[in-house]
Amino acid sequence: MAGHVHLIGSGPGDPELLTLRALRLLQEADVVVYDRLVSDEIMALIPATTRQIDVGKMPKRHKLPQDGINQLLVDLALQGLNVARLKGGDPLIFGRGSEEAEVLRAAGIGCSYVPGITAAQGMASSTGVPLTHRGLATGVRYVTGHRARDRSLDLDWASLASEQTTLVVYMGAANIAEISDRLIAAGLPGDLPAMAVAAATTPREARIVSTLAALPAEIAEAAPEAPVLFVIGHVVSLYRGAEDGLAAAAHAGAMQVAANA
Repeated sequence: MAGHVHLIGSGPGDPELLTLRALRLLQEADVVVYDRLVSDEIMALIPATTRQIDVGKMPKRHKLPQDGINQLLVDLALQGLNVARLKGGDPLIFGRGSEEAEVLRAAGIGCSYVPGITAAQGMASSTGVPLTHRGLATGVRYVTGHRARDRSLDLDWASLASEQTTLVVYMGAANIAEISDRLIAAGLPGDLPAMAVAAATTPREARIVSTLAALPAEIAEAAPEAPVLFVIGHVVSLYRGAEDGLAAAAHAGAMQVAANA
């Protein structure tokens, strides 16, 4: 009898933000297949006797290609194992969870999703910068800043260039200069507040508060630890750093790299 695969979101990194369901399934699993962005603190919650398989992907260097990960999940489940597929953030927000689910279902293997707090939400709570705010942002958009090999960024720049909408860019550190240039060319002002948050919600969290035009140079100089999330919009003007009691209480270990707002 085939096993079951749970596609689990580990959240942004702080183990206290892991859901109770995710924790239970990790402790019940026969094997955990995990990504690079799952924090060490969360991995420490998995029983030492549980088999753990690292399939993390580094930029331009993958331990196992996506097709290989898909096949690994199928093979493990066909052995009758209870499989926890552990991903950073939420499995359905830039997590390729639905792609893996399609392969599993095609192989006749049961699977289910376990949501996680996505990085943007974790960042908002740890920094005190809201994603929406009356009078500043009526909506928020999540986009990927990752460029497929030998391809340009395939984004609708005109629709993204709205000052009334907060733009959150995942996986954009390598391409932030192009992203900044294209957004400014599409109509956003260069002095629009923008910030980068690295390793949000963890003790290693670092923040760079700047403007859309200046941010790429500051990223190049600071070289923050991945993962880096970019927030572009007027809501960044609400950042208060250490003055924000909510942000400070959320993570006392956070470090502010620069504040040029």
